[in-house]
Amino acid sequence: MKYSAIKKDLYIDNRKNFSKHLKPNSLALFVSNDILPTNGDGSLGFIQNSDLLHLSGVDQEDTILLIYPDAKDGKQKEILFIKETSELIAIWEGAKLTKQQATDVSGISNIMWFHEFEKTFKAIGFQAEHFYLNSNEHTRRYIDMETAEMRFNKKIMSQFPLHHIERSAPIMHRIRSIKHPIEIELMQQACNITEKGFRRLLSFTKPGVMEYEIEAELIHEFVRNRSRGFAYGPIIASGGNACVLHYVENNKECKDGDVILLDVAAEYGNYASDMTRCIPVSGKFTKRQREVYDAVLRVMKGAAAILKPGNTFEKYNAAVGDMMTKELIQLGLITEQDVKNQNPAWPAYKKYFMHGTSHFIGLDVHDVGFFAEPMQVGMAFTIEPGIYIPEENLGIRLENNYIITATGNDDLMKNIPLEADEIEALMAK
Repeated sequence: MKYSAIKKDLYIDNRKNFSKHLKPNSLALFVSNDILPTNGDGSLGFIQNSDLLHLSGVDQEDTILLIYPDAKDGKQKEILFIKETSELIAIWEGAKLTKQQATDVSGISNIMWFHEFEKTFKAIGFQAEHFYLNSNEHTRRYIDMETAEMRFNKKIMSQFPLHHIERSAPIMHRIRSIKHPIEIELMQQACNITEKGFRRLLSFTKPGVMEYEIEAELIHEFVRNRSRGFAYGPIIASGGNACVLHYVENNKECKDGDVILLDVAAEYGNYASDMTRCIPVSGKFTKRQREVYDAVLRVMKGAAAILKPGNTFEKYNAAVGDMMTKELIQLGLITEQDVKNQNPAWPAYKKYFMHGTSHFIGLDVHDVGFFAEPMQVGMAFTIEPGIYIPEENLGIRLENNYIITATGNDDLMKNIPLEADEIEALMAK
């Protein structure tokens, strides 16, 4: 890992928070992700299971976390199983965590080797009444493949068929949605690295540059600041490409007169940032581009004013929709008559602003949380309104990351240039 060591207090506190939600005499299990293969002997590398990471801080494969708060033997209340380093692994891959290092990372004193899990669990499992097993219950999950977690759960349920199986995911969604102060520091670091990348490319961008060259400038700046790289697939969309919401080819020439939509951000310590900015290839917006840009910015600022504790997403989204409707009428993109005749299930503004305004952010760029519940202090969200006009080859989206506070919110990206005048001035340098 490139990132600096994270305080183990984060994981100790997270496990205490998780344990408070368990039924009496319950045992919870979390397992690491697979290393996904490509072809031959290649792999896509390793990305840790976010829930296991949230509770342990261990960022390597072949890891199992056992939490059993009511265990009669105090040593069995928390056990972390990790991969043992062999001479072969040390030579070819590098040594894995030692038991002491795993304790230093996680705050768990009882560390065992991964291959000891089955024998150890047989001696513990029958003492518990409930097993809490984890699963990826993300509402946006759509890739159907059997994961390490799925295989692990099937094996546990087949070996212990008479135990009561409970779901960890609802608990994890609840506790992960409220950020720990250490998590906020890590997210701020990711945002700070993103800022460095964005400032770097403002003086680099000019007519004739390729979208992938901008991508290269960003990854250079991210990695040199101890990030693994992009928090998600970067979108560097010039001209009409900006109207494709998930454009990722990044292979076109940036032409004079076009605007580039940049949905690009760094991760740090596995925590995501998520930024979108739009910049003119020539260094200056046209009158029409500026009108659309300022309209999106007004909606963004209006949304930020109501992203606060106690507000519900139903009210929030309705208010943002009203803001966007007014802006689109002013821009001549929809009419009052369109609004009168609109389908309430798909309002008129959706023709030019078809996606949501905010999502949870944290260990995952689309992090877990409950949209049906009111906003709470400590939650982290994006705000990302956009207007997409294919007939004008113009797409504008602006996005920052916010932490809900007792008085409203804190913009983690407040230092990243956002106003059109500032962007033009920096590009002119």
